[in-house]
Amino acid sequence: MAEFSWPEARILAVDDQVQNVNIIDRLLRRAGFEHVITTTHPQQARPLFEEHRPDLVLLDLHMPDLDGFGVLDQLAPLLPADGYLPIVFITADADTHLKKRALSLGAKDFVNKPFDATEIVLRIRNLLEARYLYLALQAQNEMLEARVKERTEDLEQAQLEILHRLSRAADFRDDDTMQHTERVGRLSASLARELGMEAEEVELLRLAAPLHDLGKIAVPDSILLKGGGLSDDEFSVVKTHTRIGARLLSGSTHPLLQMAEEIARTHHEQWDGTGYLDGLNGESIPLVSRIVAVADVFDALTHARAYKKSWPLSEVLDELKRQRGRQFDPAVVDALMHIVGRGELPLTPND
Repeated sequence: MAEFSWPEARILAVDDQVQNVNIIDRLLRRAGFEHVITTTHPQQARPLFEEHRPDLVLLDLHMPDLDGFGVLDQLAPLLPADGYLPIVFITADADTHLKKRALSLGAKDFVNKPFDATEIVLRIRNLLEARYLYLALQAQNEMLEARVKERTEDLEQAQLEILHRLSRAADFRDDDTMQHTERVGRLSASLARELGMEAEEVELLRLAAPLHDLGKIAVPDSILLKGGGLSDDEFSVVKTHTRIGARLLSGSTHPLLQMAEEIARTHHEQWDGTGYLDGLNGESIPLVSRIVAVADVFDALTHARAYKKSWPLSEVLDELKRQRGRQFDPAVVDALMHIVGRGELPLTPND
């Protein structure tokens, strides 16, 4: 820890007696303090404090018009709430009640009149050393907090990257571009904004939506990539991806993963109750899942897969309109139509 440099300390002395401030100034400068500010006008204490930001204040207790308590009241709003800035009262009064009052208002010590040169310098040095140690500790804590914050941000970034790679693992199975999940995330966020969701929830949805099909990593390629229709048994296997995805994401206390778990389980529920797994209908389906359902189908239809061709945009929109109020939440479909109508589809350069 660096040694405190006494000449750098700033001291403000307030006493209505000229001879007192002259003595204080002379004593402190002889002791090596180079930044001593004095005034005999207590009304100048606050302006001088604001201008010089002293490390210690010497304050006469008994002054006409504005006594030491009044000056302290004026300085109180300027004193750091989380800092240590010593206020030292100067007094020839031995009244214990006054000293207790001063201490209760934040005074740290007293200097008696007439001045004892050795005593006043030692008291000031001790108080300034305490201030220096406090500030050094505070600076160290701030540095540690900054490091912790940086490490936390690094960890959160790593966690987000892991989630991103997990979503791409599902894409890897049946999307040649490996961008389906990202597109679903962006479109889901756009739909959520259109529906008036809070910005924080929109961002969570953007990050959670790409994990909607995570459970597909457990579906065999022979079924997942099969062209044409699926048998009842094969479709039953496909349905399990919602349960598996939810199970993989379950148990977290993080809002992002909790939302992702909810979406993974319920994004194939349908507005009319004919979806899976739980046969939920209408608003009993979480809003984020109703949003992802539209974004997922829109992206799947507008992009080719190994087992199908892409649909023209007009046909995709017609299909979504037909399923409005059946498979999909009407409000979410309407939100998509508004976005498309304004030409604001969140496309990637490869789309």
